[in-house]
Amino acid sequence: MGLADQVNEWLLSEALGEPKLETLFYRLCMKLLGIGVPISRARLNWPTLHPLFRAEMISWQRHAEEATLDHFNHQDTNSEAWQASPLRHMLEHDLKILRRRLTGPGKLVDFRLLEELAGEGYTDYLALRTEFKQAGKGIESKGSGIIVIWACDRENGFTEEDLSVLQEIQRSLALVCKAIIQSQITTNIVETYLGRQAGRSVLEGNIRLGDGAKTKALVWYSDMRGSTHLTSVLPSDEFLALLNDYFECAARPAILAGGEVLAFIGDAVLVVFPLEDLSQKAALTGRVLDAVSKSFEMRDTVNEERRKTGLEEIHFGIGLNIGEVVFGNIGVPERLAFTVIGSTVTEVERIEKLTKSVASNVLATSQVANLLPGRWASVGAHAVDGVDNPMELFMPLDCGKAVLKMAAE
Repeated sequence: MGLADQVNEWLLSEALGEPKLETLFYRLCMKLLGIGVPISRARLNWPTLHPLFRAEMISWQRHAEEATLDHFNHQDTNSEAWQASPLRHMLEHDLKILRRRLTGPGKLVDFRLLEELAGEGYTDYLALRTEFKQAGKGIESKGSGIIVIWACDRENGFTEEDLSVLQEIQRSLALVCKAIIQSQITTNIVETYLGRQAGRSVLEGNIRLGDGAKTKALVWYSDMRGSTHLTSVLPSDEFLALLNDYFECAARPAILAGGEVLAFIGDAVLVVFPLEDLSQKAALTGRVLDAVSKSFEMRDTVNEERRKTGLEEIHFGIGLNIGEVVFGNIGVPERLAFTVIGSTVTEVERIEKLTKSVASNVLATSQVANLLPGRWASVGAHAVDGVDNPMELFMPLDCGKAVLKMAAE
């Protein structure tokens, strides 16, 4: 069995497991060193379908104890470093291989990165690209796949045998990477569109109509004011921009406090904080109350900027409730939605509507207020649609003026 065959067989066996890609790449580099391929620097690059990141890269250096994973944001495609990189050149010209000698008679350093590598003592550079075929229309396939970069600092660079080994293992490495990356992309998509807990439940196989589980939870419901008027007077792009500004204010603090956005319902936000550890209810409620305060602070900051440019301001209310909810699949078998249902959710939606008529932008039930009695004040009992008896509701005492009703609202 040849040297490349040994590495290929190991890579294919790894494809049957669930290794972390950075761990696998580190072990691959060590195996290549072990069979005599003189790599001293390596990079593994791939694009990823993620709302925050455009691409990811694993880096390895000889003598390092591990390989490291880095993310590149979408805006990085406009950076000077990317515009001048060999990888961009490979993608634009559909190159599968790029080899450069960095020293000696055949020296060619036609990219800034190569000049830097030559200055650091590297003598040879090899980049190999393998494209992944994407099924379905509307999916951007250009650039999908992996690019692996190998460099060495041996005086004479890579030998022909070294180059042969690196090229022979490329397809097996690509196969393993595709399995791992596609799994990561699937998780990214599911969690982005469904939420972390709902996405995990779906990936674990809870995909039948009616699949669900009961749990205790604190529910946060927010609704934007005046959306009907705004949709009629604003161009669609301006309304979408306003809507995303609102969602950032109404959802970001809740997410940072440990909540999970289960749904954007038109211009409303439904966030759930599961109470798995009931002994932590008071601590969680404190974090949620701080998040409420932050939400309205963000609103005021956003509105100040919007006023400067003559844009419509954002106003919204928040309702809070605690009770039993059911996480589950609803809909029809061909089109399911994973959401949370129950009287706790119904009540909090209707409680939030009362913030339009009560002198507070935030209202909570007694179940919430009783967990932190020193931080709430009663606003009296109010009739809530669908609830037989009036419910005593509470407004926060220490969230500042941001939660008080403003005349403009």
